[in-house]
Amino acid sequence: MNQWRRRSLDVGVDELHELAASYFALGHRLALVAGHDDGDALRIVYVFTSGAPDERHELVVRLDAQHPTVSSLSDLSFSASRFERELHDNFGIEPLNHPFLRPLVRHQHWPEEWHPLRRDAGAMPEHVRDATPYPFIQVRGSGVYEIPVGPVHAGLIEPGHFRFSVVGETILKMTARLWYVHRGIERMFQGVEAQSGVEIAQRISGDSALAHSLAYCMAIEEARGLEVADDTRILRSLLLEMERLYNHVGDVGALCNDVSYGVANARALVVRERLLRLNEAVTGHRLLRGSVGVGNTRVRTLPSDRELSQIAEVFEDVVSLALSNSVVVDRFEGTAALSPRDAAAIGTVGVVARASGLRFDAREAHPFVADGFTPVVHETGDVMARFNQRVEEFRVSLDMVRRLAQSVKNLDAGSSPNGSPGRSGVGIVEGWRGVVVHRVEMDSSGRVSRARTIDPSFFNWPALSIALSDTIVPDFPLANKSFNLSYAGNDL
Repeated sequence: MNQWRRRSLDVGVDELHELAASYFALGHRLALVAGHDDGDALRIVYVFTSGAPDERHELVVRLDAQHPTVSSLSDLSFSASRFERELHDNFGIEPLNHPFLRPLVRHQHWPEEWHPLRRDAGAMPEHVRDATPYPFIQVRGSGVYEIPVGPVHAGLIEPGHFRFSVVGETILKMTARLWYVHRGIERMFQGVEAQSGVEIAQRISGDSALAHSLAYCMAIEEARGLEVADDTRILRSLLLEMERLYNHVGDVGALCNDVSYGVANARALVVRERLLRLNEAVTGHRLLRGSVGVGNTRVRTLPSDRELSQIAEVFEDVVSLALSNSVVVDRFEGTAALSPRDAAAIGTVGVVARASGLRFDAREAHPFVADGFTPVVHETGDVMARFNQRVEEFRVSLDMVRRLAQSVKNLDAGSSPNGSPGRSGVGIVEGWRGVVVHRVEMDSSGRVSRARTIDPSFFNWPALSIALSDTIVPDFPLANKSFNLSYAGNDL
């Protein structure tokens, strides 16, 4: 089923902008940008993808290690501008003519000339004392005031700082400052044995353990020239949908809870717990950890049609209960709307994008099972659309799990060589939040020399700020939950 072919092209610095513009003009998306320190030079790999049919193209640019500069693509793509800010922080690469080169990953207490992914970076140096505060954009005018929230929050939530510029209760602008959970994930991958890297991948963002470990394994398998068996691919697809199920129903309940409809949330949590127990019965782990490895997939049993039918029945009761409540409907409709135009301009993916009318879904664009998948799409882009998007995707996923379970013939299928091993590979899967992309490079001993990870939250965090314009401050928790983005997946 691996029908794609990844094409890699070495380009000069002066050719990059024109070639990138041609890919964007053809409808390709910039899925990943990876910086590399090769010792004598720096290297940037731009991964452009499109589908269906599944296409993957790489532009590789080599830079002088002493004075690394590259043409900015920020005039072509908002996502590219953020990748460039990340390259500047981690590698010291300067994107020429970037319109707004403020720090992204770098916090103000990092030493100015320390770039953590350079070969000579060494250990984390002492933090700078009395550092300059982060340059938040200030909105000025009559009656405008600021509300700072975080990075420490009153609850079991990861750290992130939100700066609101407000008139009355209406939000004029919200700026998010993230990367407080930065753990140096990409550095952790360097030098690990390929199978051991799964342990890191499945902990990038805990609620997406399956999606990240699967994307990583697919990248390693491409680099090694391995072709997994049909039954292995079917099992992987089934597990990916099981991860989607327990997360989507959790969000359905949590959205109701944010408008004080706790009864619906309590019933949704019962469904979520039932799904977590089903995960454990199928794989041995409630969060599906350990089920996917390089070249293999391990399951103990398959979900029964009877169990899935019972879950479907209880889930529909939760949805009916939620949508029959006028307060839920009133609070959801029209709140924190993200237009299709803004969603496309920002480069959003996953649930957020499809709730705003964008069709892209890696299950259709980059399939690894022949399933004839058709994405669910809504148009209004508000909280209600994101609620309904999850509800309908839950139904689709439950049906997929049922059909996939019936088509598996061998629970122990593995992989076989398929051509000559290479030095790099790319894995693309549609996680429950959106598309997850991993790119790996291997050294001559078969260990990982470089791994680059992109969680959908990296693309979607900026969209939350846009959706909050003209939303009232009390609706921020509801809007935030309707996006439900990962701090850890973004911060790496």
